[in-house]
Amino acid sequence: MMSNKMSATDLWGRLELRHLLTLDAIAREGSFWSAAEALDCSQSAVSQQVATLERIVGHRLVERSRGRRDVMVTEAGRLLLVHAEAIVARLRAARADFLAYGEGAAGVLRVGSYQSTGQRIVPGLLREFAASWPRVEVRLEERTSDHELCELVERGELDLTFGILPLQPGPFGCVELLRDPYVLMVPASWQVGEGPRPVTVRDLRGLPVVNHRSCHSVHDVEQFLRERLIELNVVFRSDDNGTVQAAVAAGLGIAVVPLLSIDAGDAGVRVIRMDELPSRTLVLAWHRDRYRSPASTAFEETALAVCAGLCGA
Repeated sequence: MMSNKMSATDLWGRLELRHLLTLDAIAREGSFWSAAEALDCSQSAVSQQVATLERIVGHRLVERSRGRRDVMVTEAGRLLLVHAEAIVARLRAARADFLAYGEGAAGVLRVGSYQSTGQRIVPGLLREFAASWPRVEVRLEERTSDHELCELVERGELDLTFGILPLQPGPFGCVELLRDPYVLMVPASWQVGEGPRPVTVRDLRGLPVVNHRSCHSVHDVEQFLRERLIELNVVFRSDDNGTVQAAVAAGLGIAVVPLLSIDAGDAGVRVIRMDELPSRTLVLAWHRDRYRSPASTAFEETALAVCAGLCGA
């Protein structure tokens, strides 16, 4: 004989996407009132959704407060958010798929970029792409870190992004665009590298170094040198390529940087190639489980052609 009382396990069948969206909004906005504004509903509706969700899971998920004061998501709430965020991200990705599918050869292509690609690759790439796909608007999203850009791709907020191998773990497909060697950039007035003997990594010991702050690939090179017992004497860091180069030109120190990040027309610096230094591999990445529009594929092909030209030059 069946019981009229529904078990806790059965209650999970009543969980709806709107419940998770409400919890996600509360965690992001920090209050019921702000979450209601973000969801375009009443504060009482938000409270009702949370109460229903708590009955379903059998745990308190939010520590309540009155008015607009901040609220706290409980440990149980944070546990559920781990799963909710993944579901919401997939929903956004699905929505982005259908938008791309409906737009076809027209519409918007959202591309992530960072400084060196934005300066050296993107301008020529946009010119070539626009000539063949004039009805597609390319919207650039620029960040200092390709990790941030990959997260936007995973959430469906970008269609493509430039990145550096290894990409962070995730559902990404990619194509290699070019190998960008690390080089030594020195002030033009310094004597480093002007003798008959090639410069080696051992010659970097004790020299003042200017370097990037957040670029993970530059930090990888620092680790590469550290493993060879070369501890760089970093005296200044910046996330701006131009600032790093200007600091070198002013004589603050040398820099070990990717070749693409350097303005080759600057007479204040000299670039020294060093066979011992590695290269970074630049790629164009996308969400491998999402629909890719013809414009996205064409952008990839154009990027490959433009980067092949850069390698030749």
